[in-house]
Amino acid sequence: MRNPYEVLGVVPAASSADIQKAYRKLAKKLHPDLNPGDKAAEEKFKEVAAAYDLLGDAEKRKRFDAGEIDAAGAERPPQHFYREYATSDGGNPYTDSSGYADFIDSDEALAEFLRRSERARANRRGRDLHYSLPIEFAESIAGANKRLTLPDGGTLDVTIPPGLVDGQILRLRGKGAPGTGSGGPGDALIEVEVRPDPRFTREGDDISLELPISLSEAVLGGRVRVPTPTGAVTMTVPKGSNTGTIMRLKGKGGPHPGGGHGDQFVKLKVVLPKGPDPELEEFVSKWDKGKAFNPREDGTS
Repeated sequence: MRNPYEVLGVVPAASSADIQKAYRKLAKKLHPDLNPGDKAAEEKFKEVAAAYDLLGDAEKRKRFDAGEIDAAGAERPPQHFYREYATSDGGNPYTDSSGYADFIDSDEALAEFLRRSERARANRRGRDLHYSLPIEFAESIAGANKRLTLPDGGTLDVTIPPGLVDGQILRLRGKGAPGTGSGGPGDALIEVEVRPDPRFTREGDDISLELPISLSEAVLGGRVRVPTPTGAVTMTVPKGSNTGTIMRLKGKGGPHPGGGHGDQFVKLKVVLPKGPDPELEEFVSKWDKGKAFNPREDGTS
């Protein structure tokens, strides 16, 4: 099995963030959902997932770097064992000049180590498996039930809780690789990728939206339909509204961790009809107050 650092394309001194970034980039490129029928991409995806399973776990990475486990996560037996001889007064043989320690090849100690390793392998917990799941912006706010297709053709049903953010990881216990003996299976770790929605901008639990309105709606006011992540709602535009006017839809944002919801802020944008409008031009040409008004001097723009 290849060195996991080479698989992810990072150096051994890479930070945890760099390792996660490299994994996410490769997972998005090689995911079976994006490469249907491509067996080569599927095998590479499995190799990338296995490499991240080792390097993404701080303890496993530490043991791999120390040479205690190999790239597959299997134990590496030590080459030598040592026997300590205590000093007469019970002192530390490494610091007390009257004591000593000698390193010896020990068939008995090696046999015991192998017996323990065999028992550990016979009851080893399965590996955690890493997946990436794209979801829509509205699903990240309202929640959803998704089905994830696995590299081996199997599926996982995933419940997306309301309020998830891009990059958040869901853990499905017992849905990872099978273990041996009484070790039990590992977990499925699913990193959520929230697809952006050009209509909405999220800031914490609040959402912002720019809403085009007509000149008539701006001048006379009226009721308009406004999209939200959970469906369109009706909002009243007051008379005399202008571009830049911000209105609030209370409770239409993302859920708060402690209960309740954020708000959706709607920024109005007055849009004129496309093309020349003789009737509108005639009205404006006769509108003396409109011609006298200079918004640049008024300080509103």
